[in-house]
Amino acid sequence: MNKHTKPTLQKLELIFKELEYSIRYEKGNFNSGYCIVEHNKVAVVNKFFDTDGRVNVLLDILLVILEDDSILSEKSKLFYGQLLKNHRSVH
Repeated sequence: MNKHTKPTLQKLELIFKELEYSIRYEKGNFNSGYCIVEHNKVAVVNKFFDTDGRVNVLLDILLVILEDDSILSEKSKLFYGQLLKNHRSVH
């Protein structure tokens, strides 16, 4: 299994920016490691996660909030598709 890197995390954060979501890394009692505040388009991620954990959580969030990837830039759409393909082959 491949560990995700900082550049992968940064690209995912750009996708959230395209979706007009802000990401906050904070401590809290998150059962799943994250919380989504949809009214404000905020994703709160457990700040104690390492880079790989953050990438996995952000990907999980995208699976919930992204209904149509056609709203993403071509570059982000290709990256997201590749991430999903790798994510599904692992799970």
